Amino acid sequence: IPFVLFLKLICFGQCTGITYVDSTCIRVCHNKRIRRNKVFKGLAEIGKSTMGWFFGFKLHLLCNEGGELVNFCLTRANVDDRNQKVLRVLSNGLLGKLYADKGYIGASLFKMLFNKGIHLVTGIKKNMKNRLMSVNDKILLRKRSIIETINGELKHICHIEHSRHRSPANFIMNLLAALGAYSFFPKKPSIKFDKEQISR
Repeated sequence: IPFVLFLKLICFGQCTGITYVDSTCIRVCHNKRIRRNKVFKGLAEIGKSTMGWFFGFKLHLLCNEGGELVNFCLTRANVDDRNQKVLRVLSNGLLGKLYADKGYIGASLFKMLFNKGIHLVTGIKKNMKNRLMSVNDKILLRKRSIIETINGELKHICHIEHSRHRSPANFIMNLLAALGAYSFFPKKPSIKFDKEQISR
């Protein structure tokens, strides 16, 4: 609990009105060893990502346009990205617009966030009717790769994903330490744009 407070109060950035959301899979073992894994028995679950099936957890992240982490939530791998309980926790204290990929498309989720004063902006699927979107939203939605870059840095630099955990507590501390370490990176992925032009 003290480390989580340290992250929330010291390490994480503030919501600026422009926020990106995404989830990334955290594998805890190779798929061939799922049945033999004892460390996360009863905790981790089997889920599916764009890269295929995996056994472990999902890390849901929010970041602002400056590359600063705003909030996070850890769930089992089989939890849907559109889960309203998860998004309700993640969106506490948010304002403005929340940019996400097509995996977050959902009328009930949009309504829930809208009632909290948050405008969810996503792309559209091929079988959906085209809808009007402001030029600013289109520009900022295309910059969504910022949070995917953050996920990549957390995995490849901070090593949040590996199969050497000896206890669930060790896994949690490794994850929290990685989030804290990222927050102190001198250079983070960020979006450069004219704020006055975007606000028009």
